[in-house]
Parts: sequence; structure tokens; C-alpha cells
Amino acid sequence: MAKRKTKFVCQECGYESAKWMGKCPACHQWNTMVEEIEAAAVKGRTGYMSGITSSQKPEKITSIESKKEPRVTTKMREFNRVLGGGVVLGSLVLIGGDPGIGKSTLLLQISAQLAEKDLPVLYVSGEESTRQTKLRADRLDIKTDKLYVLSETNLMDISRQIEEINPSFVVVDSIQTVFKEEITSAPGSVSQVRECTMELMKIAKTKGIPIFIVGHVTKEGSIAGPRLLEHMVDAVLYFEGERHHTYRILRGVKNRFGSTNEMGIFEMKEEGLREVMNPSEIFLEERSQGAAGSTVVASMEGTRPVLVEIQALISPTSFGNPRRTATGVDHNRVPLLMAVLEKRVGLMLQNQDAYIKVAGGVKLDEPAIDLALAVSIASSFRDQPTKPNDIFIGEVGLTGEIRRVSRIEQRVQESAKLGFKRVICPKNNLDGWNYPAGIEVIGVSNVQEALEIGLHQ
Repeated sequence: MAKRKTKFVCQECGYESAKWMGKCPACHQWNTMVEEIEAAAVKGRTGYMSGITSSQKPEKITSIESKKEPRVTTKMREFNRVLGGGVVLGSLVLIGGDPGIGKSTLLLQISAQLAEKDLPVLYVSGEESTRQTKLRADRLDIKTDKLYVLSETNLMDISRQIEEINPSFVVVDSIQTVFKEEITSAPGSVSQVRECTMELMKIAKTKGIPIFIVGHVTKEGSIAGPRLLEHMVDAVLYFEGERHHTYRILRGVKNRFGSTNEMGIFEMKEEGLREVMNPSEIFLEERSQGAAGSTVVASMEGTRPVLVEIQALISPTSFGNPRRTATGVDHNRVPLLMAVLEKRVGLMLQNQDAYIKVAGGVKLDEPAIDLALAVSIASSFRDQPTKPNDIFIGEVGLTGEIRRVSRIEQRVQESAKLGFKRVICPKNNLDGWNYPAGIEVIGVSNVQEALEIGLHQ
């Protein structure tokens, strides 16, 4: 009897080795090498995509007919926005998030809304029994005969049920529990996740069925398993939020059929998730008037401007090295802006602790928030509040200049809609467009000008 060959595979990046190693040479993670039995090669297999398309000849790009991808919309406009306008037929969408954040609740609600359009939906749960899924459906008040529930982890049985029911949509919760019999490794391993995802992709592309798959996340917040999983699917959505708060954020980080970095806001209620149509009001409703260190910025999340409060607390340090703590923004940006304020404006911040927070749990990463961060730091240090109806937008350079930002028209229009009276923005952004009525747009060229205009004297 031939001896079975084994190999060691990294569960983070998929690196393979003939022997065990404590540290993966590819991704440099510790204790991620797991022993797996090598599967025998399948005869006649030429590649992962061999079953999706027949042999084709190269075509001139000018002769290929371009047409819009057909989409199916749900009742949740926030969900449609993140996907780029609706669910694309034949797409494979990956949704990740922390345990208990509401991924299954969201997908069950979406499944019910699609089923109410007389479109059969197959909901496959590998982690819960059909009875548990029914209890959640009762809580969400789901009553439709077009929603089918299957508690199964064997991919062959799942494929057989898809053939029999012929659904218009499929949900697989989750990909880490599904296994393929031909692969000897355990469910959730690199080989199983890769092979099962490729099989689901084959079903989605050949039958034109949109498939949503749920992926577990690691303690760092990224999708568990190989990064190959995110490259294989058409869209990657992250469901974020604190379990102790009611608001949830659905963020698109990859989308082949729409804009990336789109964001949808939901509120968790007893009867399920409810979409928040105007998130700016939610993020600003508890803002303190006249408090030093508080500014408002109009940040772009995909194609939507969102107004968010940035808070800063500057206090004398009690230690040799001052602390720099940031929540919701890149912590490397805080010491950079403090160095600019110290060098270009003359604020003595080297002996001050700095604590920065973005209210509402939102994460901001675009350069246009630099000016609001700098003004909030200076406001707290000088103990001078900003005017409550001011918005600060702009990127700050190392020489103290304010650089232009994109989509200034949408940012200003959203500010005017919510009742703000002044927008302090880069001077280079002022030309070529008309300002909305009732709001004053002031252009500044450096941080010193912005502080003179924005802070009470």
C-alpha cells in the first residue's frame, strides 16, 4: 500500500512546505503551519476555470459588445448602494465580520426581500440547524414560501439541492464550514476554502445565480483563510460595528461591478436591521456645542459625503514621552500633524499628551480630514472652541499648506443640507463651480489662516 504524502500549509497565506516550521516564510506569521494530506491529482483537470467557459478564441476588444450588468434590487437601499446599485446576476459576494455582529441577520433579511419578489432563494447554513434559522426568521417576521433553508456542510449535497430547486439566489453561511469530499483536509483549511469557493464560483458563473458567502474574520479583523479568497470573489463586504452599540456599517472594499469604499449604515433593532438613510445626523446628534477640541469634517465614503465629528483632547504629559492615541484615524497621522502645528504655527506640543477620537465609531482614512484634525488639536490646546456651524475640509502638507481635495461640491452641498453656515476648504478648490445658497465657502492656503478664521479669538 502506497504511503500517503503529507504537507504543511500556512492557514493565513497558503504557503506549502514539506516540513513543519514555526514561522511561515511567506507571511511571517507564527504557528500557522498545519499538516494536511496531499490530495491525488484529478485526471483531465486543466485549471480552476476549466468548467466555467468552453474553449474560446481571442477577440478584438473593439468588437466585444458592451452592456450593463443586469441587477436585482432589494428593499434596503443602503445594501444596494454598497453593491453598486443592486445584486449582479452571476456574481460571487463575500461578506465578513466579527461573530455576533449581524451577518446572518442581514443576509436572512435580504433573502426574504428577494423571495417576496417571487424569486426562490436557498439559504444554506452550516453552523445552525433549520430550527435555529426558523427562530431567527420568526423574530424578523419572515413569512414567504420562496425562501428555502438547508442545514448542510457537504458541498456535493449543496450542489445537488441547487440543481433540484434551481434558486435565483444562494446564501452560504459560512464558507469555513463547507467541505469537499475529495479534499482530505479539515473544513476551514486553505485547501477546502479554496476548492469550495472555486466550485461555488463555477455554479454562479455557469447558471447566472448570485451567491453570497459568509467568511469568518481573524482577531486582526481580516477575513480568515488565504487572501486568495478575496481575489476570487467579485465583491468583498465587511460588516463592522461595536456589539455594544446599535449601529452597524457595511463597507465595500472590493467590487468589480461598482465603486469601492462605499458605506451603508444600519441600526440593529429587535425586529432586525433597519437602514439609516441620513448617517450624518446620527453622527452629529450628540455633539456638544461650544466645546474646545471638537470639529466637523465632510468625509467621502465612496460616492456619499458623511459629516462626522472629530474630537481632540490635549493635556500636559506626566511622563517623559508624551502619549499619542487615536481612534478612528491612522495613529501615524496624529504626530505628523502635531509636528506641522509645532513647526509652522508655533504651538508647543512636544510635552502634551494627545487623544484623538472620531465620534460614532466611524473609521476615516482619506487625506481630506487633515485640516479638521489639525484645527481640533489646536482648539483643545488653546482651549478655544470652533464655531458650531463650521466645516473643515482639506489635506495638510508638511510645509503647512492646505492642498485641494476631490468632490468638494458634494461635501459642501451635504453641509448646507444639514444647516452648516461656513465651510473652510482649500483655496484651490474654489474655482469652477457654484456654491449652494445659505452657506459661505472660505478658501485658505495654509494652516495658520485656517486657525485664524476657525478659532474664536
